[in-house]
Amino acid sequence: MRTLVDIDDDDLKALNDLAATKNVSRASLIRKAVSAFLEQSSVDDRSQAFGLWGNRKVDGLAYQEEIRGEW
Repeated sequence: MRTLVDIDDDDLKALNDLAATKNVSRASLIRKAVSAFLEQSSVDDRSQAFGLWGNRKVDGLAYQEEIRGEW
């Protein structure tokens, strides 16, 4: 699929130079960069923030009521 992105002139020149050095297309370099970024930013990293109470043996509602009872 094609997509449109804005890349500043310095980065575009660097991409062109690297593509020429490696004898590959600029698009190929961009695809590889996006793939590497997505692999590095996997869902596992993001999901670590969710379900923090999953391993606790406490009922969340009971805990909430207990804490609020201290007010």
